[in-house]
Amino acid sequence: MPDYRRNRVPGGTFFFTVVLADRGSTLLVDRIGALREAVRATRVARPFHVDAWVVLPEHLHCIWTLPAGDSDFPGRWAAIKRRFSGAVPATEGRSAVQARRGERGIWQRGYWEHTIRGKADYAAHMDYVHFNPVRHGYVGTPGEWPFSTFRRCVGLGMYPTEWAGEEGGVAVAGERM
Repeated sequence: MPDYRRNRVPGGTFFFTVVLADRGSTLLVDRIGALREAVRATRVARPFHVDAWVVLPEHLHCIWTLPAGDSDFPGRWAAIKRRFSGAVPATEGRSAVQARRGERGIWQRGYWEHTIRGKADYAAHMDYVHFNPVRHGYVGTPGEWPFSTFRRCVGLGMYPTEWAGEEGGVAVAGERM
């Protein structure tokens, strides 16, 4: 197995992709309340700023900024996954290794993270997060997807309401503010 090392930047801003083990599941949107509570409780115990978030049926993307001097996003993800797993019924299959370790079979092991490296990188990842439900064909515009920070970002003046609308039946990303 490769020797992967996470880029721990104290006070850094990071993009994450976290995926369920069952890629055909709708658990994240079916149990959105449990996910929100897991994130809320984790943020109370270990604060971080949510820059952007989108929850799709079987995966999520988000951007966080950690407090100055703090680089422990792995501990936060472990807490979120643990809290969510404890809040949903145990109906998933588990491997022998997972059973032996007392693990649930809800999440894929680990997650993907990327350290945000400047304004252009931040803007590109914000757009990726908010356009993702359109890309996957769930909605025609980002504002239609209920499990996203897009409307919050519109309210903050980061996007115009019509951003990434449709022109001639083709989704297009408009100019950001």
